[in-house]
Amino acid sequence: MDFLQNLFSDPATYRLLTIVILSIFLGIEVIGRVPSVLHTPLMSGANAIHGVVIIGAIIVMGQAPSDDYLALTLGFLAVILGTLNVVGGFVVTDRMLEMFSKKKKK
Repeated sequence: MDFLQNLFSDPATYRLLTIVILSIFLGIEVIGRVPSVLHTPLMSGANAIHGVVIIGAIIVMGQAPSDDYLALTLGFLAVILGTLNVVGGFVVTDRMLEMFSKKKKK
C-alpha cells in the first residue's frame, strides 16, 4: 500500500501515468476509425516501429548489472520478441505489395 501512495504522490510519475493512459485512449480512437482495407499496411508499419523496443532492450541489458538476471532475461526476451515483430511486419508488407504487382506472363 505504501508503494501506491509513494507512486501517486510523485508529480512526475503521476504526469507520466496520465500521458500513458491518454495515449492508450487516443490510440484506440484512432485505430477504431481506420477502414478495414488499411489495417494491413497500418499494422505492418506499426510492427516496424518495434525497432525502438529492440534498441531500448539492448540499452537496458547494457546498463543492467551482471548479477541482475531478471533485467537481463526481460531484455533478452524483448530483443527476441521485438525482432520477430519487426521481421513479421516486413513480411506482411512484402506480401501486401506483392498483391499489387503485375503478374508476369509465361
